[in-house]
Amino acid sequence: MTGIIQKHGSAMNRNDKDQTEQALAAPVPERRGRGRPQLRSDEETRALIYDAARREFSARGFAAASIADVACRAGVSTKTLYRLVPTKLALFEGTVTDRMDRFISAVNLGACDGRDIATALERALLACAELILDVEVIALQRIILADSDKFPDIAEMFYDKAMQRTLGALAAWLGVQQGRGRIAVDDAQAAAGMLLGMLVFQPQRDVMYGHRPPLSRAQVEARAKACATLFLSGCAVPADQSRSSFDR
Repeated sequence: MTGIIQKHGSAMNRNDKDQTEQALAAPVPERRGRGRPQLRSDEETRALIYDAARREFSARGFAAASIADVACRAGVSTKTLYRLVPTKLALFEGTVTDRMDRFISAVNLGACDGRDIATALERALLACAELILDVEVIALQRIILADSDKFPDIAEMFYDKAMQRTLGALAAWLGVQQGRGRIAVDDAQAAAGMLLGMLVFQPQRDVMYGHRPPLSRAQVEARAKACATLFLSGCAVPADQSRSSFDR
């Protein structure tokens, strides 16, 4: 009886030894890092931050804007915000640049489609008006003008990154149309400035000085169409000449 027990015990020991060796030989699963897994990319998070910052800057201005409030609006920690955007100035610049990049993309796409020149210009002007006459953009511009003596770098940056890029985008669009033989202008840059002035100067000032509410979508569309018609009445190339020039 004792022999049977000893024999059985030896077998169990051998099995335990084999299982231990197999466990040691098996690959160790990779240990996951501590903390929550990343739910979105840095690019997506940065877009949320810029959207929140645009509202914060428009409501409170540059000086009074709170980084903590921007982070709260975006639903991120201040640590994450500072990792992606290190300073308030960089946050302001990134906010403006992000908005302008989307605008430039829309205007460039409008220059490449096959619509007639009147419809194409109307859509390009609508994109410009939607940017310049946006309530938050007007509020931001009002604050920048008021604080330009305290923060000249902010005013200069907005002028270069927003105002000049808007003008340049429309000038480039007009240059493309002139190259296709659809319009005839002496100076695309100057023509773009006059066209933008006709489009947005009065309604923008009306809102900035509190005399009228912002234009409705229908009013903006009607204004873009009227400006396109008036502009083309002076510089559009006749259809027969436009076709022959474009074919060349």
